[in-house]
Parts: sequence; C-alpha cells; structure tokens
Amino acid sequence: MTANADYSASFYARHAQRYAEVSHNFIQSVYTNVSHPGLTSDTDLMDRLQELVPAGARGLDAGCGAGARDVFFYWQKGYDIYGVDAIEENIAEARRLHPDFAGRGEGADLGEPADVREPLRHPDASFDFILCNAVIQHIAPDVAFGVTLPEFARLLKSGGVLQLMFKVGGGVATVYDKDYGSDRTFQLYDPDEVLALLTGMGLELIPEEGAKLGGVMYFTDPKPMDHCVLYARKAA
Repeated sequence: MTANADYSASFYARHAQRYAEVSHNFIQSVYTNVSHPGLTSDTDLMDRLQELVPAGARGLDAGCGAGARDVFFYWQKGYDIYGVDAIEENIAEARRLHPDFAGRGEGADLGEPADVREPLRHPDASFDFILCNAVIQHIAPDVAFGVTLPEFARLLKSGGVLQLMFKVGGGVATVYDKDYGSDRTFQLYDPDEVLALLTGMGLELIPEEGAKLGGVMYFTDPKPMDHCVLYARKAA
C-alpha cells in the first residue's frame, strides 16, 4: 500500500455517522461462506469472547471505530473496557451516541484518539483481552508486523486473549461498498504469516472446542470480501 493511499482516514472522517449506524445495526455483520458453522455474525464472536474472558476483565478495543459499538457492548456486560481509534470523528461519534458512558471519567471509557500504528501509552501487561477487528487492513504490513501486533503482545497479560480479524489475500484490493456509495481500498494479509508472527511473540492459537469457535476461521462479508478471524492466548 503506497504511503499516500487514501485507504482509511478521510473515509472514516467523512462517514463517521453512517459507519456508526451500519455498525450498531449489524448491517455488514452477517457472514457467508463460513468455515465454522457456529460463525454467522459478529454476535457469535461476542458470545465466544465472553466464554474465553470473564466479566470484570480489563480490555482494549484497538481501533474501536465510529460509535465504539463493541466497547459499549462489553461495558454493558460488566467488562472494564477501553477503546482507542486514530480518527477523532470516530471517537466524537461514540461520545455522541453514548453520552452517559462517555462521561464516566474513570475506568472503562469509549476511547481516545490514538493510532495503533504507533506504540500505545499503556504499560506492559495492561489488559486481559484485546479486540482488533478489521483494523490492520488499514495498515501497511511492515507497520502491522513491526509495531501494531508486537504492541498487542506487550500489552496483554499472561493468559490474555487477542481477538484478531483481517481481510485475507495478498497485496491490496479495492471494492465498491454500497452501504457508503464509495470505493474502499484495503490491505490484505496471509493468515499463515500473521499466525507465525503471533506464535513467535508467545501467543498460542485457541483451538476449536467441540462446537465452540476456535482455530483459524474464515468468512465472507456482504461487500463481498474474504476475512479471517482468530483467538490467540498469551502464554504464561
């Protein structure tokens, strides 16, 4: 992805309110061509994470998006969760939609402007779990592999869980997104390369357990684009 590619920032700045609407109404959160029969939508991933990480745990949504849907969801479920996003308009939309939560001032928060392409301000082993859903597709591979994913490994506590979702393939791809009336360009990633990096940083793939979600899972979103999603646990 070229350094001047308009692949993220201006799109989200222009469409923050619409993105929050699409996210909160799960408009693009229904999956087809799934590799696991239990993986049909974002809600299945939410249910599985709650099985893997108990309520009350400290979490980070790295790239929480306009409206910070998942931050608000897990907070309602009793998690101490914090969100960061590089786009100020995304954070502003989260605070507009959830003013009571945004004004709490302590503990869990809808988030602050922070770029996961750079080291985050939190100390080592700050979080019991980290969400990073459809974020590294906006980041060049050298940065994702050299900064973003190593930061997640640093920030997780021993036994902590990473939920990572990204678009699958090689190079970049541009697709027309009817929900925004706009072309969108994404960086694609090879799941084997991502998993090898995570393993080298001490994160172990959480396997499928009976009917429970696990392993390296694949699906196609409504755009349509192919995705991979996985859970990995930081070794003790």
